[in-house]
Amino acid sequence: MDIEEKLRILSGAARYDASCASSGCGREGPSRRIGNTSRAGICHSWSDDGRCISLLKILLSNDCRYDCAYCVNRSSNPVPRASFTAREVVDLTLEFYRRNYIEGLFLSSAVLQSPDHTMEAMVRVVEILRREELFGGYIHLKVIPGCSSELVRRAGLHADRISVNIELPSHASLQRLAPQKHKQAILEPMALIGREIQTSLTERRTSRKAPRFAPAGQSTQMIIGASPETDLQILRLSQGLYRTMNLKRVYYSAFVPVNDDNRLPVLAIPPLMREHRLYQADWLLRFYGFSAEEILSDDAPNLDEAFDPKTAWALRHPEFFPVEINRAEYAALLRVPGIGVTSAKRIMAARRFCPVTPEGLKRIGVVMKRARYFITCSGRPFEKPDRPPVMLRERLLLGDGVPETPPQPRQMILSGLFT
Repeated sequence: MDIEEKLRILSGAARYDASCASSGCGREGPSRRIGNTSRAGICHSWSDDGRCISLLKILLSNDCRYDCAYCVNRSSNPVPRASFTAREVVDLTLEFYRRNYIEGLFLSSAVLQSPDHTMEAMVRVVEILRREELFGGYIHLKVIPGCSSELVRRAGLHADRISVNIELPSHASLQRLAPQKHKQAILEPMALIGREIQTSLTERRTSRKAPRFAPAGQSTQMIIGASPETDLQILRLSQGLYRTMNLKRVYYSAFVPVNDDNRLPVLAIPPLMREHRLYQADWLLRFYGFSAEEILSDDAPNLDEAFDPKTAWALRHPEFFPVEINRAEYAALLRVPGIGVTSAKRIMAARRFCPVTPEGLKRIGVVMKRARYFITCSGRPFEKPDRPPVMLRERLLLGDGVPETPPQPRQMILSGLFT
């Protein structure tokens, strides 16, 4: 099989990984090196089938020994198989980079022979790029669950970002849909990466010559809709990962059936709106001070598809409102629908000099069609304060235009901590 045929097979197989991220890392490019990275990240472009093409996104191999129910590359599937050598991946990366087709490499792989064998080959790719070819561009490397700690450490010293896919939101689902994978084989390298990142940051505070370990952090992804977990279970898992694993990002991947397997649900369409709402709720966990138990409860364990999670929370907690714009604390402002992190900071800065007016709120960037129902400005409400919650819900749904719809996905993904 020639290199072009391998590239066609293995780049196509790689499109099922959502966590193709490229941000948060800056590296200067000395004259002897090839390329650099920008802290602002890579501006992605997209092919007609939704694949990201500003990173060379490929698998080292799709010849997998595992037979996961949801995966297109499962061992029982009659798909064309191919594997790159380390040198082939290096040459492709350099040639595409020199032609300005890409700005970095995203490398993952099916499990070929064993986790250690596969991970050793992947680490060899990045070591050749960094040490022999002096490649300074962005590299995101997937860690194979079950590989040795030494290989994880070598990966983190050469890649900008490394990640381990958690795949499914519970241990029970993992046993049912991917019985050859084990929760400890996934969680242990994630914990190791988190510790190494923290150690590296601590050492670099005292010496700028200390080696950087995965400077763009670690991420993971989980499949949504292939198993019966509720949104509350998923958010609790994400919350735990953020708190204990030094995790940068969780990616949520709407399940798309590609295999005929009676262990999998039959879906008319992928749960894209659910994926969209989970991303919004994840944002609240990371940047708005919410907890998973505030966003959802055991009595209402799934997100409302009609409203974004913050608006849904506001409708359930009328006692918190209205919020007085000119007196509320920053944390309270963040709870108001239509006020984001940037606009809340602008309000805090502006009111140091004079009271914020309704016109000022619009200039600051507050989305008034949502916020107006939940705020007062110098004691004056924008709407009747005694509006019943049912009427407010209907007004938000129908009175201000078309209900929210999720963006069209650029790619559809297959793909506690565990409960």
